[in-house]
Amino acid sequence: MQQKVSQRLYIDQPMSEGAFIELSREQANYLLNVLRLPEGAAVAVFNGVEGEWRGVVHKTGKRAAQLELEALIQPQTIATDLHYLFAPLKRARLDYMVQKAVELGVSRLTPVITQHTNVERVNLERMKANAIEAAEQCEILTLPEIDEPVKLEPLLTGWEAERRIVFCDEGIDFNNESGAGEQKGPLAALEQLKGQKIAVLIGPEGGFSSSERDLLLSQSFVKAISLGPRIMRADTAAVAALSLVNAVIGDWR
Repeated sequence: MQQKVSQRLYIDQPMSEGAFIELSREQANYLLNVLRLPEGAAVAVFNGVEGEWRGVVHKTGKRAAQLELEALIQPQTIATDLHYLFAPLKRARLDYMVQKAVELGVSRLTPVITQHTNVERVNLERMKANAIEAAEQCEILTLPEIDEPVKLEPLLTGWEAERRIVFCDEGIDFNNESGAGEQKGPLAALEQLKGQKIAVLIGPEGGFSSSERDLLLSQSFVKAISLGPRIMRADTAAVAALSLVNAVIGDWR
């Protein structure tokens, strides 16, 4: 294996030793004019399925370049099986939330439309761009699947029950958390889910409606937990919930 290089770039093309990859105009401009990389500079590249490769920059014009793939730096890693379900947010906060979810190992992102969702139109290409940016910056080799937005009720109707939904429920009294007769506290509740497939659900800024909360709590595959005594913004709650899951039943153990 070759020594890692600091600059990383996602390229959606097949990769193999000795291959030449034509860069898009934007990618070439970024490497040549923003980073000012010289001829022969090394760049780490990945496509999400074939590992990370050492690429060498070859200028082919004033604003054009290609990469020659010299060798595999590291093989493809297996994605963490962690899904994230969320009510869409306004632009900048959604960007932040997607980036942090990717950094925290989420393998699937699903926008969920609820009764109190303020943003129903979701730019999936922008979500993908933010996921790629997070992966490039944080040495992540896999990109999450990104689903089309879906309404809460049909999502639950078609849900595969073997994957448990961790529902972050503001209606639970953190100081006397019982979770409908279950052990006290979110850590104890998550302990019960060890070894199971997990999806984390965060609601909109206005919270779930009472009928939506009742619907969620009626599902056998839903596990309600509290995120503490403070009300968090949705993007903050995402980081808190995913961190809890990673620490108790995820890949931080």
